[in-house]
Amino acid sequence: MKLHIGILSTASIVPRLIGAVRAAETLLSTDCFRGCTISAIASRDLEKARQKARLWNVPEAYGSYKDLINSPEIDIVYIATINSEHYRYAKLALEAGKHVLCEKPFTLGAAQARELFALAREKGLFLMEMQKCVFLPVIQRLKELIREGELGRIVMADFSSSFSSSYNSWLFDAEKGGGPLYSNASYSLHLMQYLLDCYAAEWTGLCTPSGTGVETQFSAILRMEDGTLVTNKTSTLADTLHAGYIYGEKGWVELPDYWKARKAILHYKGKAEPVILEEPCEYELMYEVLHAEECIRKGLTESPVMTEEMTVRSVEVLTGLHRLWNPAPL
Repeated sequence: MKLHIGILSTASIVPRLIGAVRAAETLLSTDCFRGCTISAIASRDLEKARQKARLWNVPEAYGSYKDLINSPEIDIVYIATINSEHYRYAKLALEAGKHVLCEKPFTLGAAQARELFALAREKGLFLMEMQKCVFLPVIQRLKELIREGELGRIVMADFSSSFSSSYNSWLFDAEKGGGPLYSNASYSLHLMQYLLDCYAAEWTGLCTPSGTGVETQFSAILRMEDGTLVTNKTSTLADTLHAGYIYGEKGWVELPDYWKARKAILHYKGKAEPVILEEPCEYELMYEVLHAEECIRKGLTESPVMTEEMTVRSVEVLTGLHRLWNPAPL
């Protein structure tokens, strides 16, 4: 039987998720017992939910997140709410017996993340942070090359990105988990955790304060457990290069649009021409959807790829940097 997904929020990522689920359905069209389908969408404004349901051809619309969560028709709750509400609605969904797929940042505290994973295990339900970059085919190929020593030991990485300050209306609201740190930094962090099979050991950085308790731009630096230095520069004030660069002893890799990479350009020492890996796809979220469905059908409570430890370690780094730039008042 198809697994029925209900979506909390009408955020900008939602149509991309719907497209990804439907692309995965098409891929699995020869097996009517597999795949997921989008069955409902919820907003706090019922008319807005109905409008988006019509626009995106979603069967049911709810004017309450809780009503969708409690619907007997829903198997999986996909959480795309503002960052500060991830924990609350993930917990409600798990308590209601639903599998949960939660957008990044998973929570705004490591203890909250641990609590949710423990609850999922107790309930026998699947829980995963939706982090598309680690499931992309070109990243899978790059990981194999790194494991095989093609680039030698990885010693440094540098990531940069930017986006408009009008990206979300709550972007600079600290109480809602706003700021480019929470919005974007987890991509490079999870990517390096995945590629190197280790976690960040130390972190620091600087930011430009917005005056509202979050940053307008930042430059963060991490030292991974294996010694690799990783920098991330993200701005809402200027356009930057949208690329990642990973440096090894035998060469380096360029990843255009690293958070949704379709291409990796490999430059080897002593070779004039680069090697280009390309994996085009229309909906990059499709691969994490396929992975989550496989895990659910196997009865898993945790992804073997996007693990609890990866999520918790990422939350620790993000909250650590946030506290560094926004210390609690004495």
